[in-house]
Amino acid sequence: MKAILKLEGLDCANCAAKIENDVRRLPEVEEVNVSFMTQKMTITAPDDKIEGIIEEATRIAKKVEGDVVVKRLK
Repeated sequence: MKAILKLEGLDCANCAAKIENDVRRLPEVEEVNVSFMTQKMTITAPDDKIEGIIEEATRIAKKVEGDVVVKRLK
């Protein structure tokens, strides 16, 4: 399953790369891409794991970029 998250307030390309690298290390993540330009994160993972991965990815994003607001688009 693929999920797309909007990372509103992502202010730094280095932070985007850090978020991407940290989410990539989560178990069961098949693919992740964070775009600083579009402020979107795309995550691909098994259907039964995606919700937990989204929760953890949200925690990671907020830890790296404190003011970021994470919204699920798809």
